[in-house]
Amino acid sequence: MSATESDAGTGDGTAVDGPLSELPPSAKLVYKVLEYEAPLTQEGIAAESRLCSRTVRYALGKLEDEGLVTSRVCLEDARQSNYRIDS
Repeated sequence: MSATESDAGTGDGTAVDGPLSELPPSAKLVYKVLEYEAPLTQEGIAAESRLCSRTVRYALGKLEDEGLVTSRVCLEDARQSNYRIDS
């Protein structure tokens, strides 16, 4: 048995990382930013992650499609949304 075969079924958190593993790196970074700083607007995520706003918008779309992130209207500015990890 090789090292890769023995590690394949260890159950080391792959159930949690499963949906994230299929996403682009930008979506993973946005998810991590929200993990530590949620709730944030798109602008806040862009500032924290240092990604451009277009990339953040794309990543949030991917995360929302997977059901990993939810959005709510920002109370300070109804034109924006606050994003957080869906528990």
